[in-house]
Formats: sequence, structure tokens, C-alpha cells
Amino acid sequence: MTLHRYVILLLAILLGACSMAPRRDAALARAPLILVSIDGFRADYLDRGLTPTLRALADSGVHATYMRPSFPSLTFPNHYALVTGLRPDRNGIVANTMEDDRIPGQKFTSWNREAVENARWWNEGVPLWITAKRNGLHSGIMFWPGSEAPVHGSHPDFWSTYDKKMAGVSRVDTLLQWLDLPPGQRPAFMTLYLDTIDIVGHHYGPDSPELDAELRIVDATVRRLLDGLVERGLDHAVNLVVVSDHGMGATSPQRVVYLDEILPDHYARVVSYGVLTGIVPKRGHGRDTEAILLAPHEHMRCWRKSQLPRRFHYGGNRRVPPLLCLANHGWTIFDHATMAAREHFSRGEHGYDIDDPDMRALFIAHGPDLKSQVVLPPFDNVDVYPLLAHLLGIPAEPNDGDLGHVRDALIDASAPVAAPVRPAAAR
Repeated sequence: MTLHRYVILLLAILLGACSMAPRRDAALARAPLILVSIDGFRADYLDRGLTPTLRALADSGVHATYMRPSFPSLTFPNHYALVTGLRPDRNGIVANTMEDDRIPGQKFTSWNREAVENARWWNEGVPLWITAKRNGLHSGIMFWPGSEAPVHGSHPDFWSTYDKKMAGVSRVDTLLQWLDLPPGQRPAFMTLYLDTIDIVGHHYGPDSPELDAELRIVDATVRRLLDGLVERGLDHAVNLVVVSDHGMGATSPQRVVYLDEILPDHYARVVSYGVLTGIVPKRGHGRDTEAILLAPHEHMRCWRKSQLPRRFHYGGNRRVPPLLCLANHGWTIFDHATMAAREHFSRGEHGYDIDDPDMRALFIAHGPDLKSQVVLPPFDNVDVYPLLAHLLGIPAEPNDGDLGHVRDALIDASAPVAAPVRPAAAR
């Protein structure tokens, strides 16, 4: 057989195989996308040798030296930044605890079920599952902040009320069950939220043996997800993006700034304590409060919201308190009453300056539309959003991210890169 006839025969065989291959459902014209958040997973945890599954994903796919969280480096603001592409000052989730005079009588906290399910807190952003639905794609969202509220009048197609007691393996199994649905019902976009690294990091500290043990457990949970994909023949057919919202820094009860020793109670009201403390001066005491707080302090720094460092991209939203105090690395801010009421002192915290190395977050990406063995330089977490939209093949909403910063992760980098939408003026 001549070489020419051999090539023709080979092409005929390949074309015949293509004609017999099942056509993918329109909703699955692109590979399904799974976004995994490992809350509180500091970027350098990957180098401890305790997470072989995550290490292998990083080494064989794409990973960043680290990802920079949005300010403040807290859970709810950063999770919403990842799925809206808007920094907290623009997505409206400016803190884990916040107030809004347009929502009187309700204080937002992560444990206030009524507030968490109130879409008015979330409607300043458009999460990716809403955009996916508008473009004919189904979404399955496992415990992602914002998914429990009917944002812009709609829930994800599949979602659950947050249950801290639900084991990671059960969360994985739920996601895998979504993949078993018929093509017309199967989600194209899925999220998985794993919170135990953050919980253990707070309780015992980032350098504790307990945290190391939990790293092994969470790595095994990710392994279960990958094994489930293999069992379904999807291990080379799904794009997987693994992130964290922030890192974790070690704290100590010997490193506490007691605000009530500095500022009289009748001068101001505190919205929230912690690493980042929000303060509202009481009527008639604005100047006195500012005179005390804006003076130099050994273990914290305070600002008017309008005078925060520009790199924070923060302070324009009406939900940001008038005065903010940020603790130095390793320190926290409380009053004596709050400390006395705590059953346990947190040995780990976040919320620090986003340029603090301990706040650095994780980014790994792996899948058929992503390159192999690529290391990206550091980038802001809002850049993840346009990447996710690109992988889903849907138009991104106006956002603060820049696909150009993560474009080298993509096999097909020919798509035009839209200019990011810059933060709006202070509101």
C-alpha cells in the first residue's frame, strides 16, 4: 500500500469515527466547569508536602505563585469577588459583618440566616450562576456565599442551605450526582466549598499539627472528586479551578489591641471587631473619635474611609463604616467585654493587609481548555471571574478583572481580551 493510499484510509477511518461519535448537548458545547474553594488555604500550604493531589494538579496544570485577595481579606467579600469579578467595594459585600441604612433593622453577619438569604445585600453584583442561567446554562452551587439568596430574583438551579456539619465527602458526592443527571438537566457550572482548613486554622493556628492533619483530609476530599470524574469518564472532559479566598496568620492573646483602653465607649459605636475593625462615631463625638484613632498607634493603623490606601480599592461603598482600623500582622483588635465572652481565642486570623504574605491565596487550574505545566505570576482574585466566563463561553458582566493577567493559562488564547471595568466613583 502506497503512503498516499494509507493516509486516505486513515482519514476515512477517523472521519467515520467522528460521524459515529455522539453529539454533545448544546448546554455542554463546552467542557463543564467546576470551581472549588478551599477556605483559608494559604498559598504556601501547597509546599508542605501534605497535599499530593493538589500538588499534582498544580504541577501538571496551571498554578499561580499566589493569588492576591481583595481587600478586606475576609471570607464573604472574597468569595463574592471571585464569582462577580467585582471588588468588595463594588459587589456590596464589604465585610463579613456590615450595616446598611437602606436595610434598617437588619445587621448582616455570616450567621444571620435572615440577612444571608436577603437578596438586597447581594444585588450590587451579578454572580456567575445568574449570568450562566441568562445564557441557557444550568448551575449547581454547593454552599457558595450568595447562593442562598434569590439574587436579582433568581437562585441557582441546584443549591443548598449552608450546613457546617456536612462532611466534605458528602459535598463532593452531591456534586458528582449533578454530573449524573441527563444532559438537559446537568449543570455546566458547579462550585464546591470546603471550609475545614479555615475552621481549623482559626482554632489551632496555621502552624499547628491539627492544621497539617486537616490538609491531608482535604486533599483526600479533592482526590475523591477526581476519582469520581474518572469513574464517569470525565477526567479529561471537565475544567477544574481550585482557589482559596485568603490565607491565615498566627495570632496570640498576648497580641491584642484593646480598643476600649484607647477610645471611650460613649465616643463611638463599633460595627465589628477583629483584624479589621469598623467604627461609627456617635453624634457630637466625631472630631474626638478621629483625633484619637487617626493618631499613630503601635500595633494598628486607622483611616477615614475616604483616605484608605488606593491599592485597597475600598471605602466608596456606603456600607463601609466611616472609620477603619487595621491591626498589624499577628495582632487583633477587641474590647475587654468581647474577649471575656469568647469561649476560645482564635490562634489564626485573616483580614490583614492584602500584601501580607500570610494572606496569599491558592490558584490551580486543570482541564482540557487549560495549558499544562504553566506557572502564572501573582494576580488579583477578580481576574478569576473573566477566566471562568471564558471557560463557560458566556459573556462576562462588567467587572474589575482582567483576562489578560491569566490569559497564559488558556490553550486558546486567541479570544479578544475585554478591557476591565474600573471601580466606579464613591457612592
